[in-house]
Amino acid sequence: MELGLFTMPSHPPERDLREGWEWDLQVIEWADQYGFAEAWIGEHHAAKWEPHPAPDLLTLEALRRTENIRIGPGGFLMPYYHPAELANRISLLDHISEGRLNFGVAASGLPSDWEMFGVDGMAGENREMTQESVEFILNLWSQEPGWTHEGKHWKGSVPHGMPDMELVHHLKPLQQPHPPIGVAGLNSPSPTLEMAGEKGWIPLSLNLNPQYVSGHWDSYEAGARRAGREVSRSDWRMVREVFVAPTDEEAWEHSYGGMMGRMMTDYFIPLLGAFDFHQFLIDERNPPADGVVTVEYCARNNWFVGSPETVAASIEKVYADVGGFGHLLLFCFDYSETPESAEAWRQSMELLAHDVMPRVAHLTGD
Repeated sequence: MELGLFTMPSHPPERDLREGWEWDLQVIEWADQYGFAEAWIGEHHAAKWEPHPAPDLLTLEALRRTENIRIGPGGFLMPYYHPAELANRISLLDHISEGRLNFGVAASGLPSDWEMFGVDGMAGENREMTQESVEFILNLWSQEPGWTHEGKHWKGSVPHGMPDMELVHHLKPLQQPHPPIGVAGLNSPSPTLEMAGEKGWIPLSLNLNPQYVSGHWDSYEAGARRAGREVSRSDWRMVREVFVAPTDEEAWEHSYGGMMGRMMTDYFIPLLGAFDFHQFLIDERNPPADGVVTVEYCARNNWFVGSPETVAASIEKVYADVGGFGHLLLFCFDYSETPESAEAWRQSMELLAHDVMPRVAHLTGD
């Protein structure tokens, strides 16, 4: 099993933007130091708990500070970019990364972002824009001069240019045919992950109840089957809240009693509740007694929290429940408030990489 991280990035509303940025970079540096294979960085524009609108800028600075870890947006919110402009930026970033870039694709799911950019997300316009944008980008990278796109939302072409003056389309990725493309799924069944399976892209399941996201693989496999593709669960990324400490009691104090608990209480659970998505957090075999999803319920049913032995056992259980996966992505939180809390998060990452992962190395998803 490979280890990576997924950062929204998430910061409490009072955190200074620069301070939050520096914390995200520090966490990615630790991940590289401890042998994490990859990092995925989210994007949002009108959400104070998710305050970073430019994942490529954070990706670029993180690439400069690391040596081995693969890094990429997880993903770009496709409706908010002209596809040609984004294709060119990704191409340049891939060269700067020397081939360590991942390319995450996302449709955008926050109403505040839809409103800012004038996108009708309630009618699904964000999803159709995303599909059109990705097809445009892939064609821009692969087609010859003269190819044109006349879509519902964008127009463009591979220009004939003026070859004698070197005015030609030349920005293409270093990795051929393109950097690995990753797509995150939320709903189950997931049309997004079905498309990912059809295209051969990397599937990522977000931090929801493991029983619920087990259906994500069915969607991915169905799309792959339709395209005649062979798939392996070793490619499946599972995003999880994780906190490891020397003892179960310490891990519980730092997670449920720390920023993980606060962020879920103040933001994530109410956000899902606003869309009537609480069911995404519920294990139907063990629903909350009163029907109310609380942070404690999520911590006991969805999180990996405890000593290395406890967390390894939790991973084993979820692996069996969902049928196997190949990558565990640590869901990141901002523990920069005090030196003590920052050290606890750093230690958790180190214990996860050096103590927990060797215990579950036999879980490969194959």
